[in-house]
Amino acid sequence: MKVIKVKNSDELGVSAAEFVSERLMSLEKPIIGLATGSTPEKLYANLIKKCQSKEISFKNVTTFNLDEYVGLAQDDPTSYHYYMDKNLFNGIDIKRENTHVLDGEAEDLQKECDHFERLIQETGKMDLQILGLGLNGHIGFNEPGTSFNSRTHIVELSETTIKANARFFPTIQDVPTKALTMGIGTIMEAKEILFLVQGEHKAEILQKVVHGKVTEGVPASILQRHPNITLITDIDI
Repeated sequence: MKVIKVKNSDELGVSAAEFVSERLMSLEKPIIGLATGSTPEKLYANLIKKCQSKEISFKNVTTFNLDEYVGLAQDDPTSYHYYMDKNLFNGIDIKRENTHVLDGEAEDLQKECDHFERLIQETGKMDLQILGLGLNGHIGFNEPGTSFNSRTHIVELSETTIKANARFFPTIQDVPTKALTMGIGTIMEAKEILFLVQGEHKAEILQKVVHGKVTEGVPASILQRHPNITLITDIDI
C-alpha cells in the first residue's frame, strides 16, 4: 500500500484530484468507482474546477457508485443520487447515461443488485475505485462480518453506521436502516484503488485496517491484499 501523507482535508482534496486527473488523462475510456460522504467532497470540488477549466474531461468516463440508501427517492437531498448530482455530476461534462447509482426505491431490491453487478461485469473492471472508510471499518456499506467474496447486495446498517451518518439527516430516526452496496469481492477486482481517510477520529480504525489482522470483522483490512492501492490521509500511521 502506497501512502501519501497530507496536512489536512484541503490538501487531501487537491492531492486526490491530481491523482484522479492523471488516471483520466492516461486512459481512453476510464471506468471509475465513486464514493460518497464528507471525505471525497473536496476531491469532487477540485475535479469540477479542472473540468471547467478544460484540464480534464469526463466525456468518455463511465462511473459506478458504491452504494445507496434503501427507501430514498433520487431527488431526496439525503440520497446518494442527489449527493452525486450536487457534488460532481452537475459540474462536469459526463454523459448521464454513463453514470450508474443503485436505485434504493427499486421494486425488487435483489433484482436491482443483480442487475447492477451484471452491468459492472459487462462494462469491465474498474480502472480506479475511490473508497472512504467507515468508523467500524466498512467500505461501501459492507459492514463488519460481510464476506470478502460478496457481490452487490442488500445490507442492514449497523448502529455505528447509523449514528455516524445521522449528521446528514434531520434526526437519527430519519436515517435509513438498509442500503444497497457494491460487494467487497467486486471492489477488490478494481485494477487500482484510491483510499481516502481523513480526520483523527478515524486514526484508531485506520491503524487496524493498515497494520492489523486481515479479518471480515474489519472489512477494509482486505485492502492490505490489493496489489495496487494508494492511501491519501492526514493521519499518522
